[in-house]
Amino acid sequence: MEQSDLRSPTDDTRIDFEGELNAAQYSAVRSLDGPHLVIAGAGSGKTRTLVYRVAHLVLEGVHPESILLLTFTRRAAQEMLRRAVGLLDERCHRVSGGTFHSFANITLRRYADRLGYSNSFTIIDRADCVDMIGILRTEGGYERRGKRFPRAETLLNLFSKEINTHRPLEDLLEADYPQFVDDLDALAELRTKYSDRKREHNVMDYDDLLVNLRDLLAEHPAVRRQLTSTYRYIMIDEYQDTNRLQAHIGALLAASHRNIMVVGDDAQSIYGFRGANFRNIIDFPQIFQGCETLLLEQNYRSTQPILDLSNAVLKKAREKYTKRLFTELEGDDKPVLLRTTDEYTQAEYICNRVLALREEGVPLQEIAVLCRAAWHTNSLELELNNRNIPFKKFGGIKFVEAAHIKDVCALLKLAVNPLDAAAWFRILQFFEGIGPKTARGLADGVVADGGSLDSLAAAKLAKRKYGGDLVALKRLLEKIGKPRQPLVERLDTALETYQTWMPKKFDDAPRRIRDLEALAVIAERYSELEAFLTDIAIDPPDFSRPAAVLGADSEDEWMTLSTVHSAKGLEWHTVFLVQMNMGRFPGYNSLQDADDYEEERRLLYVAVTRAKRNLYLIKPEEQKGRGGYFEVAELSPLVSEIEGLDELVDDETYAPTPEEDSWQGDEGADANAEQIQRIQDYFG
Repeated sequence: MEQSDLRSPTDDTRIDFEGELNAAQYSAVRSLDGPHLVIAGAGSGKTRTLVYRVAHLVLEGVHPESILLLTFTRRAAQEMLRRAVGLLDERCHRVSGGTFHSFANITLRRYADRLGYSNSFTIIDRADCVDMIGILRTEGGYERRGKRFPRAETLLNLFSKEINTHRPLEDLLEADYPQFVDDLDALAELRTKYSDRKREHNVMDYDDLLVNLRDLLAEHPAVRRQLTSTYRYIMIDEYQDTNRLQAHIGALLAASHRNIMVVGDDAQSIYGFRGANFRNIIDFPQIFQGCETLLLEQNYRSTQPILDLSNAVLKKAREKYTKRLFTELEGDDKPVLLRTTDEYTQAEYICNRVLALREEGVPLQEIAVLCRAAWHTNSLELELNNRNIPFKKFGGIKFVEAAHIKDVCALLKLAVNPLDAAAWFRILQFFEGIGPKTARGLADGVVADGGSLDSLAAAKLAKRKYGGDLVALKRLLEKIGKPRQPLVERLDTALETYQTWMPKKFDDAPRRIRDLEALAVIAERYSELEAFLTDIAIDPPDFSRPAAVLGADSEDEWMTLSTVHSAKGLEWHTVFLVQMNMGRFPGYNSLQDADDYEEERRLLYVAVTRAKRNLYLIKPEEQKGRGGYFEVAELSPLVSEIEGLDELVDDETYAPTPEEDSWQGDEGADANAEQIQRIQDYFG
């Protein structure tokens, strides 16, 4: 948590900047002309610094309208200016603040005619973009070429990612959609048609706002000079998250006067997959030579042992601005490197510790479990459910709510309960020629026939386009439904077939395979299919009344499960960082690319610096490998390569001792027999 504003003075000439800021913040706030790069370490009061600088510029006689504050969310800009008004006065409301996209919209409303648009252009949302691409896709007959072609939504994702990551379409296809690599020429053609259609209709999508603003500034010097004379002081927040387009826009806006301050943390540049460009913050001094670089290193969030570990994480970073986070907060508990038997023991430990913390007075909302990928908490979600510990998940949907997991569970449900009309409705629509109406009719037919699968092989259906599919489905369900077959084998049979169906429904089918592997791991704990389906929680439970954990006055309390990406900017009293293994954090793919590996290192830094008081790095000793078999897990190299690790963490092992079962053994049997007889004698 950043420092709170100490005062809201009525006399604007009496703000005690030097007394209310630390030395580094004060130096950044007092800077005026020229380029400035402020490297703000995690929890170092970045927002406070920007707020005070706005007030200082106004006090120095800078017209508020000539200050431009660019942020990544409208809320962030509004909050900064609200705080500046409270610190100084209403003049700060006249500062131009907003997102890159909102600034682009305002600017293009004045100059769109320079780019061949009318100034009355409209902005289309994502749904409209998908619809437009869908129309072009149909008009061009791309689907009628005898093979599958990407869906409209996938096409929009591709075109947007190409713009924001500045990567060639061919590279994106090879990385994310290799099944469509042969369609490169057709995709490029459709992309051009999409661009032309938008211009014909005088509409822009979200990405066009940035592209067109960049083009306006770069290709129309008179407009650029007018804008740079209007906005004399540029400030950009979270600069490490800017993409190439945004950095280019910022540089062009400050090209004439060079009065630009960018604030960010190179060590928190973790959104490369969205287009954020690490080089923007690293190369800023090259673009604006002679810039002053300032470091904010005093942390107001975490204890020193946590900061010592975070500093050590960055020590081997290939490129960085060297800084050392320090704090004046009290606390000397070291982070814990905890080794568990497997991911189930990991889940058990976390639940036990969470309940203990709750008893110690730590609210659930001050506790978070962070993971590298959303699927890493699959087993934990089930254990939290079983313990009635409420949670909310961010950075991905809950495991049991994912469409592909629901599909597999629906298939398994039909094997044990062919009267489940909802499951039929879900599965039948995988087959060509079966839409919602036909699926309902077929499902009703099976139910009316008492759940007999014979109706799927009825003669009247044999001549239909999907007749053969229904017969194959009948055989599959009969095979899965064999009661004495081990559950793992039944699930393997279901998954083998389902994976052949997935491309019909998901353009990103390869990315979903990992979840199916996790489902198979969970199934190994069960012998009965019915028990497995019950515990997998096909219909997610209602966590609104977790009475087993919380009192009646705390119904809305919940802990957080989040990917590290979604946790950036947040903080918790206690943080559990799970699956600290090779192949999990970092993933295997990042080991093949030096830049990707460095981003994984920065991601670990972000994760560590979310903790205020307690930090647990958990390493299961066993994990399921790529081939589907269990293997001994190696500690994440991001952790093992930290110099002085033994001094920075407490290395512990969790191996729960099984409770003695009172009903086992001769004595237990005799004692139970005596108790039963005593009850019978008493109650007659």
